[in-house]
Amino acid sequence: MSKQRILLVDDHEVVRLGLKALLDRHPQFEVIGEAGTAKEALEKVTRLLPDVVLMDIRLPGTSGIEACEEITHNFPDIKVVMLTSYAEDEMLFSAIRAGASGYVLKQIGGEDLVRAIEQVGRGEAALDPAVTQRVFQEVRRAVKEEEASAFVNLSSQEKHVLVLVSEGKTNREIAKSLFLGEGTVRNYVSSILSKLGVSNRAEAAAYAVEHNLREYL
Repeated sequence: MSKQRILLVDDHEVVRLGLKALLDRHPQFEVIGEAGTAKEALEKVTRLLPDVVLMDIRLPGTSGIEACEEITHNFPDIKVVMLTSYAEDEMLFSAIRAGASGYVLKQIGGEDLVRAIEQVGRGEAALDPAVTQRVFQEVRRAVKEEEASAFVNLSSQEKHVLVLVSEGKTNREIAKSLFLGEGTVRNYVSSILSKLGVSNRAEAAAYAVEHNLREYL
Protein backbone atom coordinates (compact mmCIF):
# COMPACT_ATOMS: atom_id res chain seq x y z
CA MET A 1 0.00 0.00 0.00
CA SER A 2 1.47 3.37 -1.02
CA LYS A 3 2.01 6.02 1.61
CA GLN A 4 0.02 9.23 1.80
CA ARG A 5 2.40 12.06 0.98
CA ILE A 6 1.71 15.03 3.24
CA LEU A 7 2.70 18.70 3.16
CA LEU A 8 2.53 20.54 6.51
CA VAL A 9 1.66 24.25 6.45
CA ASP A 10 1.76 26.33 9.64
CA ASP A 11 3.54 29.57 10.48
CA HIS A 12 4.67 28.16 13.84
CA GLU A 13 7.67 25.86 13.54
CA VAL A 14 6.86 24.19 16.87
CA VAL A 15 3.44 23.16 15.53
CA ARG A 16 4.99 21.74 12.36
CA LEU A 17 7.54 19.79 14.40
CA GLY A 18 4.78 18.35 16.58
CA LEU A 19 2.68 17.33 13.58
CA LYS A 20 5.68 15.76 11.87
CA ALA A 21 6.62 13.81 15.00
CA LEU A 22 3.05 12.49 15.22
CA LEU A 23 2.78 11.51 11.57
CA ASP A 24 6.26 9.97 11.44
CA ARG A 25 5.05 7.37 13.94
CA HIS A 26 2.56 6.09 11.36
CA PRO A 27 4.03 4.16 8.43
CA GLN A 28 1.07 4.98 6.16
CA PHE A 29 2.19 8.62 6.05
CA GLU A 30 5.22 10.39 4.62
CA VAL A 31 5.79 14.07 5.40
CA ILE A 32 7.39 15.33 2.19
CA GLY A 33 7.67 19.01 3.04
CA GLU A 34 6.82 21.95 5.26
CA ALA A 35 5.82 25.56 4.67
CA GLY A 36 5.33 28.57 6.92
CA THR A 37 3.29 30.77 4.57
CA ALA A 38 0.61 30.32 1.93
CA LYS A 39 3.01 31.52 -0.77
CA GLU A 40 5.58 28.92 0.23
CA ALA A 41 2.85 26.27 0.44
CA LEU A 42 1.64 26.99 -3.10
CA GLU A 43 5.20 26.76 -4.42
CA LYS A 44 5.76 23.41 -2.69
CA VAL A 45 2.40 22.02 -3.75
CA THR A 46 3.30 22.75 -7.37
CA ARG A 47 6.74 21.18 -7.01
CA LEU A 48 6.02 18.22 -4.71
CA LEU A 49 2.39 17.34 -5.60
CA PRO A 50 1.44 15.93 -2.17
CA ASP A 51 -1.64 13.78 -1.63
CA VAL A 52 -2.76 15.81 1.39
CA VAL A 53 -2.01 19.35 2.56
CA LEU A 54 -2.46 19.84 6.31
CA MET A 55 -2.77 23.62 6.60
CA ASP A 56 -3.47 26.23 9.26
CA ILE A 57 -6.33 28.58 8.39
CA ARG A 58 -4.58 31.66 9.80
CA LEU A 59 -1.35 32.33 7.93
CA PRO A 60 0.59 35.57 7.49
CA GLY A 61 -0.27 37.35 4.24
CA THR A 62 -2.50 35.14 2.11
CA SER A 63 -4.84 33.13 4.34
CA GLY A 64 -5.03 29.37 4.45
CA ILE A 65 -8.53 29.54 3.00
CA GLU A 66 -7.34 31.49 -0.04
CA ALA A 67 -4.47 29.04 -0.49
CA CYS A 68 -6.90 26.12 -0.15
CA GLU A 69 -9.10 27.55 -2.89
CA GLU A 70 -6.13 27.94 -5.23
CA ILE A 71 -4.83 24.45 -4.49
CA THR A 72 -8.17 22.71 -5.00
CA HIS A 73 -8.82 24.70 -8.18
CA ASN A 74 -5.43 23.99 -9.77
CA PHE A 75 -4.89 20.50 -8.31
CA PRO A 76 -8.33 18.91 -7.75
CA ASP A 77 -6.81 15.55 -6.75
CA ILE A 78 -4.93 17.09 -3.81
CA LYS A 79 -6.90 17.01 -0.56
CA VAL A 80 -6.68 19.90 1.90
CA VAL A 81 -7.31 19.53 5.63
CA MET A 82 -7.70 22.85 7.43
CA LEU A 83 -6.39 23.23 10.98
CA THR A 84 -7.69 25.93 13.30
CA SER A 85 -7.65 26.85 16.97
CA TYR A 86 -11.23 28.13 16.96
CA ALA A 87 -14.57 26.64 15.92
CA GLU A 88 -15.73 29.75 14.06
CA ASP A 89 -18.75 29.29 11.80
CA GLU A 90 -17.54 31.83 9.24
CA MET A 91 -14.16 30.12 8.94
CA LEU A 92 -15.74 26.68 8.77
CA PHE A 93 -18.08 27.48 5.89
CA SER A 94 -15.44 29.53 4.07
CA ALA A 95 -13.13 26.50 4.21
CA ILE A 96 -15.84 24.19 2.88
CA ARG A 97 -16.63 26.62 0.04
CA ALA A 98 -12.91 26.81 -0.75
CA GLY A 99 -12.88 23.06 -1.34
CA ALA A 100 -11.37 21.76 1.90
CA SER A 101 -11.89 18.04 2.45
CA GLY A 102 -11.37 18.28 6.19
CA TYR A 103 -11.72 20.80 9.00
CA VAL A 104 -10.24 19.95 12.40
CA LEU A 105 -9.46 21.86 15.56
CA LYS A 106 -5.88 21.95 16.82
CA GLN A 107 -7.16 20.61 20.13
CA ILE A 108 -7.97 17.32 18.39
CA GLY A 109 -6.31 14.18 19.71
CA GLY A 110 -3.41 12.73 17.76
CA GLU A 111 -5.19 9.53 16.76
CA ASP A 112 -8.28 11.50 15.73
CA LEU A 113 -6.12 13.63 13.44
CA VAL A 114 -4.60 10.48 11.95
CA ARG A 115 -8.09 9.13 11.25
CA ALA A 116 -9.11 12.45 9.67
CA ILE A 117 -6.15 12.35 7.28
CA GLU A 118 -6.92 8.72 6.42
CA GLN A 119 -10.54 9.67 5.73
CA VAL A 120 -9.69 12.42 3.27
CA GLY A 121 -7.16 10.11 1.66
CA ARG A 122 -10.04 7.74 0.91
CA GLY A 123 -12.01 10.57 -0.66
CA GLU A 124 -14.24 11.14 2.36
CA ALA A 125 -14.87 14.37 4.24
CA ALA A 126 -13.47 14.79 7.74
CA LEU A 127 -15.04 17.19 10.20
CA ASP A 128 -14.11 17.72 13.81
CA PRO A 129 -16.99 16.50 16.02
CA ALA A 130 -17.11 19.97 17.60
CA VAL A 131 -18.27 21.51 14.30
CA THR A 132 -20.22 18.66 12.69
CA GLN A 133 -23.53 19.71 14.27
CA ARG A 134 -23.09 23.23 12.94
CA VAL A 135 -22.67 21.91 9.42
CA PHE A 136 -25.87 19.88 9.67
CA GLN A 137 -27.71 22.90 11.06
CA GLU A 138 -26.50 25.03 8.15
CA VAL A 139 -27.50 22.37 5.62
CA ARG A 140 -30.97 22.10 7.17
CA ARG A 141 -31.31 25.89 7.11
CA ALA A 142 -30.28 26.02 3.45
CA VAL A 143 -32.77 23.28 2.57
CA LYS A 144 -35.55 25.19 4.32
CA GLU A 145 -34.62 28.37 2.45
CA GLU A 146 -34.64 26.50 -0.85
CA GLU A 147 -38.03 24.98 -0.06
CA ALA A 148 -39.49 28.34 0.90
CA SER A 149 -38.11 30.03 -2.23
CA ALA A 150 -39.62 27.30 -4.42
CA PHE A 151 -43.09 28.79 -3.94
CA VAL A 152 -42.21 32.46 -3.50
CA ASN A 153 -43.88 33.42 -6.79
CA LEU A 154 -47.15 31.68 -6.01
CA SER A 155 -50.05 33.55 -4.47
CA SER A 156 -51.75 32.17 -1.37
CA GLN A 157 -54.67 30.92 -3.45
CA GLU A 158 -52.34 29.27 -5.97
CA LYS A 159 -50.62 27.41 -3.13
CA HIS A 160 -53.96 26.08 -1.92
CA VAL A 161 -54.86 25.01 -5.44
CA LEU A 162 -51.48 23.28 -5.81
CA VAL A 163 -51.97 21.36 -2.57
CA LEU A 164 -55.23 19.97 -3.93
CA VAL A 165 -53.58 19.20 -7.27
CA SER A 166 -50.93 17.24 -5.35
CA GLU A 167 -53.75 15.24 -3.74
CA GLY A 168 -54.96 14.22 -7.19
CA LYS A 169 -58.08 16.40 -7.17
CA THR A 170 -59.71 17.35 -10.47
CA ASN A 171 -60.44 20.97 -11.40
CA ARG A 172 -64.11 20.39 -10.56
CA GLU A 173 -63.24 19.00 -7.12
CA ILE A 174 -60.82 21.86 -6.44
CA ALA A 175 -63.44 24.41 -7.50
CA LYS A 176 -65.94 22.87 -5.09
CA SER A 177 -63.44 22.77 -2.20
CA LEU A 178 -62.34 26.39 -2.63
CA PHE A 179 -65.72 27.80 -3.72
CA LEU A 180 -64.33 28.88 -7.09
CA GLY A 181 -65.48 28.57 -10.66
CA GLU A 182 -64.00 25.70 -12.65
CA GLY A 183 -62.64 28.15 -15.23
CA THR A 184 -60.91 30.11 -12.46
CA VAL A 185 -59.26 26.92 -11.21
CA ARG A 186 -58.06 26.16 -14.75
CA ASN A 187 -56.48 29.61 -14.90
CA TYR A 188 -54.81 29.07 -11.52
CA VAL A 189 -53.42 25.71 -12.63
CA SER A 190 -52.03 27.22 -15.85
CA SER A 191 -50.40 30.01 -13.85
CA ILE A 192 -48.91 27.52 -11.39
CA LEU A 193 -47.40 25.39 -14.16
CA SER A 194 -45.87 28.48 -15.75
CA LYS A 195 -44.42 29.84 -12.51
CA LEU A 196 -42.96 26.48 -11.46
CA GLY A 197 -41.57 25.79 -14.92
CA VAL A 198 -43.27 22.39 -15.18
CA SER A 199 -45.32 21.03 -18.06
CA ASN A 200 -48.20 19.15 -16.45
CA ARG A 201 -50.19 18.54 -13.26
CA ALA A 202 -48.22 15.42 -12.35
CA GLU A 203 -44.94 17.34 -12.38
CA ALA A 204 -46.50 20.15 -10.35
CA ALA A 205 -47.83 17.65 -7.81
CA ALA A 206 -44.42 15.98 -7.49
CA TYR A 207 -42.76 19.38 -7.06
CA ALA A 208 -45.19 20.33 -4.30
CA VAL A 209 -44.55 17.11 -2.39
CA GLU A 210 -40.77 17.25 -2.87
CA HIS A 211 -40.57 20.80 -1.53
CA ASN A 212 -43.00 20.30 1.38
CA LEU A 213 -45.54 22.87 0.19
CA ARG A 214 -47.89 22.24 3.13
CA GLU A 215 -45.35 23.76 5.52
CA TYR A 216 -45.58 27.10 3.70
CA LEU A 217 -49.35 27.59 3.58
